[in-house]
Amino acid sequence: MPAATPVLWHFEVSHFNEKARWALDYKAIAHKRRPLLPGLHVLPVLRLTRQNQVPVLVLDGNKPIHDSTRIIEALEEGWPDPPLYPSDRAGRERALELEDFFDEQLGPYIRRALFYDVLPDSAYSSRMFVGTAGPAWQAIYRAMFPLTRALMRTAMNINAGSAAIAFDKTVAALDRLEREIRPSGYLVGDRFSVADLTAAALLAPVLDAPEFPYPLPHPRPDAYRRFVASFGQREAFTWARHIYARHRGRSAETRA
Repeated sequence: MPAATPVLWHFEVSHFNEKARWALDYKAIAHKRRPLLPGLHVLPVLRLTRQNQVPVLVLDGNKPIHDSTRIIEALEEGWPDPPLYPSDRAGRERALELEDFFDEQLGPYIRRALFYDVLPDSAYSSRMFVGTAGPAWQAIYRAMFPLTRALMRTAMNINAGSAAIAFDKTVAALDRLEREIRPSGYLVGDRFSVADLTAAALLAPVLDAPEFPYPLPHPRPDAYRRFVASFGQREAFTWARHIYARHRGRSAETRA
């Protein structure tokens, strides 16, 4: 086990970052969190990893790991209990295949479709991304948000055509999720695994689960409410809220 307290560099509102946070909390791994603001995160993350994506977990004080999947892999190696990977080979392969599917076919698309609807509302979007930062940062970020929004649209390929495709891809991923739910209520075997964590975490922006540690601000804009309503009463959302309620647990963040 690493001697230094792990440090997680993250976006508070991001669903991929939530995936890494959830793994740390589920395993009760004491860690520090360093929240970043989209756009302003680039330089510190580049210094750590020579790329600009979060989450980034620093182990042993000098081993930065980026990408939520790689972070969970490292946590499974260093802190095997409670496990997120099934113990049997077939179960593990299935769990990892589902993790990869939701990482590739759900996470990016639900984000793109949601951001297309919500980003035009500068006031709400800046509040959403700034999270728990203080009033001064909120004012600064609100002023710079038009530039941040333009950069996000370019980096994430957010436009009317790509958003329509993203919505359809999200529906297809939800269809598969609902097909994969076993009689046990889990996606693999009869216990919680990385597959359940991934699918539920990547749905966090539309779940409004009370266990999510950084809830989106209220009141929600009409565009956000319309986006959530467009999915109707999906079994996938009911399932994901149940997974949150049963397994999200307490934060293991330490401020020491």
